[in-house]
Amino acid sequence: MAITKVLQVFTIMNRGGAESMIMNYYRNIDRDKIQFDFLVHRKEKAAFDDEIESLGGKIYRMDPINPFFPGEYYNRLRTFFKEHTEYAIVHSHLNTFSSFPLKIAREFKIPCRIAHAHTAFENIKLRNFIPNKENLTETVKKLIKFRLKKKVSTYATHRFSCGDKAGQWLFGENNDFYTMNNAIDTKKFIHNPETDKKYRKELNLEDKVIIGHVGRLNNAKNHSYLLRIFANIIEERPDCVLVLVGNGELQQAIEQEIDDLGIQDRVKMLGVRSDIPELLQMMDVFVFPSFYEGLPVTLIEAQAAGLKILASDTITQEVKLTDDIEFVSIQKPTSFWVNKIFNALSYEKQDNSDKISEAGYDIVSNTEKIQSFYLNNK
Repeated sequence: MAITKVLQVFTIMNRGGAESMIMNYYRNIDRDKIQFDFLVHRKEKAAFDDEIESLGGKIYRMDPINPFFPGEYYNRLRTFFKEHTEYAIVHSHLNTFSSFPLKIAREFKIPCRIAHAHTAFENIKLRNFIPNKENLTETVKKLIKFRLKKKVSTYATHRFSCGDKAGQWLFGENNDFYTMNNAIDTKKFIHNPETDKKYRKELNLEDKVIIGHVGRLNNAKNHSYLLRIFANIIEERPDCVLVLVGNGELQQAIEQEIDDLGIQDRVKMLGVRSDIPELLQMMDVFVFPSFYEGLPVTLIEAQAAGLKILASDTITQEVKLTDDIEFVSIQKPTSFWVNKIFNALSYEKQDNSDKISEAGYDIVSNTEKIQSFYLNNK
């Protein structure tokens, strides 16, 4: 039987939520039956590229999509599909921008064209245009995305989402979509005191209280608010350290704010890491005050690690798989979050792997479902 080739479409294969999710599936899928290749929209090498190629996948690189003048992109994509006729399935993870590759995929009569929703953006409000409330560039990007999302279902044959909130945002409340869970290998995240001890020693964080956050350094994650929370924390608990995992376009701005707040000696920025399960072992509390999300795999992982989690109430409550996560308003003063964090420090970690699996987020059973879908829709 010929191997089914699936073209996964991303911006770049760095360690973001959607990218980590698809790699979890890729590692577990039967690659004698199904092979993933990747069409990305950045020229530089990404964090997962070596692993993709080690698993047998190919990586094709395109220039970034210009939503105002997509003609050149369309022509390059037409050339690509003329040269690569092996794909019966195109699975696009570009949210509203999925309309661009899926339009040309439809033109080439590719039978299975999947648009996958990963994020639910907040609505555009007048305050978005007021200086210092939000970067104007981000607001313009959101306006473009709101305009483009109506076209996505026109070109897709199948609609996927990480959860209800993201799917309803991209496809509309009356549109059906399949929920492809942000599944994980739960066994990797079971709390191990020895790993906790080892990582604290390696990072010189023994006898410290570790406030943790994993997420791209971008506007959505609301790092500025997190830093102000932490600045208040160390006024009362100087033994606390903030560990940030991830990189992104706001790195310089975040570093500057850390300096401005005078907390540079209490913040560790670890950048992109491949050892997230181990890093979660050493954290005492996980704080995640995002403006908006889809259904973040990071919060599934943190629950699997048995961490007490404080997350923004703008995030879909579908992500609540255990009692370890509490949703808090980012409209509250930072002191409110500080008190919540102090209360969480007495929490003892526990093995949540069975709860995560029972909730439907174990990678093995989920991979069987998506594998069956691909094989039946090629």
